[in-house]
Amino acid sequence: MGRLKEIVFDCKHAAPLARFWAALIDGYAVRAYDDEEIARLVALGRTPETDPVVMVDGPGPTLCFHEMERGRAQGRIHLDIAIRDRTAEVQRVVRLGASVVREAEGYTVMADPEGNHFCLVDAG
Repeated sequence: MGRLKEIVFDCKHAAPLARFWAALIDGYAVRAYDDEEIARLVALGRTPETDPVVMVDGPGPTLCFHEMERGRAQGRIHLDIAIRDRTAEVQRVVRLGASVVREAEGYTVMADPEGNHFCLVDAG
């Protein structure tokens, strides 16, 4: 049997989208860059802000944000995130740059800054 290792987001700008999702989900953070990784990026003419692949670690699966070539169709992703106070969380996530797609009983469909949908679902 396989097990979930990573959830990959095809995106236009990996670093800001990774920061958005790290701020959205409790216990997640953008993976720190060590000196070796920064040197690798510099050799490629990049920085952590322009890194085309940014990882976000937490208590569950790793989230991987992977920039796609221009003109290539983006993949889709959809996560359900359990929360305790949906009204407060919707307001917080909108301040992070998300938008409300629609409200439903027990959940709210949201879109991240690049239009990927996710749901804030009432916990319990």
